[in-house]
Amino acid sequence: MCGVAGFVDRGGGNAPEALRQRAWTMASALRHRGPDDAGVWTDAGVQLALAHRRLAILERSAAGHQPMVSSCGRFVLSYNGEIYNHLALRHELAGRSRRLRGRSDTEALVEACAEWGVEEALRRIEGMFAFGLWDRQSRTLTLARDRIGIKPLYWARFGQLLLFGSELAALRAHPGWQPEIDPASLAAFTRWGHVPAPFSIYRNVFKLLPGQYLRFEADGELRLESYWDPARSFAAAQEEGLRIRKEEATRRLRSLLAEAVGRRMMADVPVGAFLSGGLDSSLVVALMRRQSSAPVKTFGVGFTERRYDESAEARATARHLGTEHTEIVISPADVPRLAQRAAEVCDEPLAVRSQMPALAVAELARRQVTVALSGDGGDELFGGYPGYFLAHALQRAVAPLPVPLRRAGASLLRGLIGTVSLAQRALPRSRRPSLPVAQLRRLADALGTGGLPELYAELYSAVGRRPPLLRMEDEHPMYWQCPPHRDLPGDPIARMGYFALLGTLVDRTLAKLDRTTMAFGLEARVPFLDLRVVEYAWRLPPALKRPDRAGVKPLLRSILRNELPAELVDRPKKGFSSPLPVWLRGALRPWVEELLDEGRLRRQGIFDPVVVRSRWQRHLAGLDNDWQFLWSLLVFQHWQERWMKGAAGRDGDGAAGDLALPVVERMRA
Repeated sequence: MCGVAGFVDRGGGNAPEALRQRAWTMASALRHRGPDDAGVWTDAGVQLALAHRRLAILERSAAGHQPMVSSCGRFVLSYNGEIYNHLALRHELAGRSRRLRGRSDTEALVEACAEWGVEEALRRIEGMFAFGLWDRQSRTLTLARDRIGIKPLYWARFGQLLLFGSELAALRAHPGWQPEIDPASLAAFTRWGHVPAPFSIYRNVFKLLPGQYLRFEADGELRLESYWDPARSFAAAQEEGLRIRKEEATRRLRSLLAEAVGRRMMADVPVGAFLSGGLDSSLVVALMRRQSSAPVKTFGVGFTERRYDESAEARATARHLGTEHTEIVISPADVPRLAQRAAEVCDEPLAVRSQMPALAVAELARRQVTVALSGDGGDELFGGYPGYFLAHALQRAVAPLPVPLRRAGASLLRGLIGTVSLAQRALPRSRRPSLPVAQLRRLADALGTGGLPELYAELYSAVGRRPPLLRMEDEHPMYWQCPPHRDLPGDPIARMGYFALLGTLVDRTLAKLDRTTMAFGLEARVPFLDLRVVEYAWRLPPALKRPDRAGVKPLLRSILRNELPAELVDRPKKGFSSPLPVWLRGALRPWVEELLDEGRLRRQGIFDPVVVRSRWQRHLAGLDNDWQFLWSLLVFQHWQERWMKGAAGRDGDGAAGDLALPVVERMRA
C-alpha cells in the first residue's frame, strides 16, 4: 500500500528541476501512506511528473522501487495497492519472454501493461489498486481504479494542467491547485456523510469510479472509460441465479472466502486482523487461523459505555481461536482529542460513526503489524442490515396504495410524532421513554416515496424532509441513483446491497478504512470484497440472505458455527460503531457548541443557523437522535478550518500523529 501522485502540464514551461521539486512536494504530502521509500520520475519534454511514497509489503528490496519503468522502457508506473494474482501473471509473462527483475506485484502490473496493453491488463489483474501509468510512446497518461473501489484516486483538471493523487492533500501541494467548494457536493455530504463519487468536495476535482480508467491523450483530450461494469455484472448474476441448497451454498462460500483470505495473507511483513467480535471479523480471523502456522495477531477496541461495548465478545472469540489479542478501551476523556484527529485524517469531509474507534485500533495494530485484514463488506453482500428487510416490507405494504392515500398516511404519522415529542418534552429527562422518534419520522418521509431506490434513499439519508439546511436545493446524486443502477431488476435485498456497495460502502466505509489505516502506514485488506465472493453473493437465492431464528446473515453463521461455540455466533447484531450519540451530549458537547455556535454559523453564511441550533437542541433534549446530521456538520466545520483557511493540516505532513491512547489489555489466548 502506498501513495501515488503526479501531473501533466500541457501549457507549462517548467525546468526539469522545478518539475522534480513539485513532484517531491506532492509525494511529501503522502508520506504517512508510504514511510519506507519515495521516488519521482519526470519528463521535461512533455511537462510530466510521477511521484510515489512506498509502504513495502512485497519485495522490500530496491527492486520494488517506484515509479517503475517497464523492461522495454515504454511504460512508467506509480501504483498503490496489491495485485493478488501477481504470481500467476508473472508466470505467464515469463513464458512470453518478459524480463522480470524482482518479485513485486508492481513489476507484474507494469509488465502486464507492456505485454497486453492497459485495458487488457486491467481485465486480467485481481486486487485492490489505483495507479498512474505513463506511455512514453503515445504520450498518454492513464489513471485507473480497482473494480470495487477499495483504493482511492482523485484527479483534477485546471486548464492545461491535470493533477492526480491518492489523497487531495497531494493535489493541493501543487501550485496550480485551485480550491473552490462545490455547493452540490456539500449538499450531498450533509445528506449522506460523504461526497458521492465521481464528485469531490471541490469543483473540477473528481474521484475515479470503481472499475473506471481515464486517459489523458497527447492532444489534451480526456477519455473516461470502464473496464468493468458493475450494473452488467449484477444483472448477469441475478439473471443466472443459483438453484442451490443451504448446505451446498455454505460449502462453496466457505471455500471462496478461505481462498480470498489466504491470498490477502501473502506479505513479506507481519499480518494481523481487526477483531470486533461480530460475525464478519470473527469469520475472517477463523479462516486466517486455518492457514497460519503461528497464532494470528488480532486487535480490538472497547468503550466504557457498556451498551456499545463488544470487547468481551471479541476477547472470548480471540481465546477460542487462539489469537494474540491486543485491545484498547476508549473513555470519554479520550474523545475530544480523538474526534479532532478522526476529522483531520480526511482531507475531504467524511462523517462516519466508527471513525474514532477505527483510528484508535489502526494505530494500535500498526505497533505490531504492517497489514491488517478487515471484515468490511459482509453486511452489504449477505443481508446484514435489518433496515433492508424493513424497507422491503414497507415497499410491499405501500406499493398498492394510491399516492394521495400514502401522503395522507404520512401526514397522520407526522402529527402523531409531534404529539409524542410534546409529551416527551413535558416529562423530566430522566423519565422520558426511549421512543424511536427519528425512525418514525423517517418512516413518515418514506411513505410518500416511489420505488425501492427512493425508499432506500429516504431510510438512509441523514437529512430527511425537514427544513432545508443550505440555501440551495440541488445536490449531486449517489452513483447508484443514476441509470442504469437504480432500475436494475433483481431481488430487493440484493438490490439494496448493490446500492450500498456502490454508495456508502465505497465512498464512506472503504474511504474511512483507507484514511484511518494509511494515516499510520498500515495496509488494510478486505477478503469479503474479492470479486469472486461479490459475484457469488449476487447469484445466491434470496431466501439464503433472509434472517433465520438466529438472526441476519444465516450463511455466514453456518460457516462460523464450525469455528466458534453457538453463544459467540448466535448473538444479536451490534456492528462496529461507537457511542457517538452519547458523546455528542457529553464529552464532545463543548466542541459542538464551539463549531455550531449560532453567531459563527451566521457569519459563515453556509448553513441555516436556526435549523442547526434547533436540531442540536432537540438532540440534547433526547427528543431526536440526530448524531449523523450533527457529526456531518462538525466534520465539515473542522475540515473547513483545517483545509480551507491555510492551516498546516495533519501534523504538517498528513500523518495522524500519536494518539497516545493506552493499551489496556494484551493477551495470548
